[in-house]
Amino acid sequence: MREEPLEIDRAAMTGRIDTSIPHPARVWDYWLGGKDNFAPDRAVGDEIVKVMPDLPVNARAEREFIGRVVRHLAGECGVDQFLDVGTGIPTADNTHEVAQRVNPKARIVYVDNDPIVLIHARALLVGTAEGATDYLDADLREPASILRQAARTLDFSRPIALMLMGVLEFLPDADQAHASVSTLVDALPSGSYLAIAHSVNSPSMDEAAAQWNASGATRLTLRTADQLKAFFEGLDLVEPGMVSLPQWRPEADTSYRDREVFQYGGLGRKP
Repeated sequence: MREEPLEIDRAAMTGRIDTSIPHPARVWDYWLGGKDNFAPDRAVGDEIVKVMPDLPVNARAEREFIGRVVRHLAGECGVDQFLDVGTGIPTADNTHEVAQRVNPKARIVYVDNDPIVLIHARALLVGTAEGATDYLDADLREPASILRQAARTLDFSRPIALMLMGVLEFLPDADQAHASVSTLVDALPSGSYLAIAHSVNSPSMDEAAAQWNASGATRLTLRTADQLKAFFEGLDLVEPGMVSLPQWRPEADTSYRDREVFQYGGLGRKP
């Protein structure tokens, strides 16, 4: 459990929420069938699905990918610490739930800078008594702040899994994105892991991204599989490498294994 209560000024947080323009976390929540979204989120979500009908598939495939990655890390790899940046709105099988099913002593720090996520953060802090969960109101573009605050809960002398699920799209500047990831990875000890899920280019995804960017929402940038592999420079990319999410170590109940999902993912180990 979190060792100190999370203090949330709900009035201040609500004041930071602009419901007049779509927001990535809320649109993703809509595609996942959630209820924490507003009319502009649903409107742009529906418009994007017209040009890229599989986008809700991407969202669901990413949730399944997170589960498989966390089970692999907490089980086979023995990792018991997770730094999940770009958490999004809580849904089923969040990182701490999956990890603590495997190892009740697992410690998880969630990071997001979206006020609507912060309002729901208490749902992310109900973990096992043996483990720990924490939530940071912080930005991936300020990795030093993330590291400083995460050290309250995580032991940076032992392996940590850094999770970047669907968040790097919103750092369009390649230099800034690589600098943020490198700063975080450099602070992790040997035996740590980096996991990334990211939307990739395709004709339909390019059109969907253009539709999204025209909506006035936070701009996103698609990348190629090779561009995503560059984030793992200096790490050992775990088999099967950077692939369409359902192709990453599929399990018996993994969905969408019969199609190309333009959401790719990979896992790398720090030597």
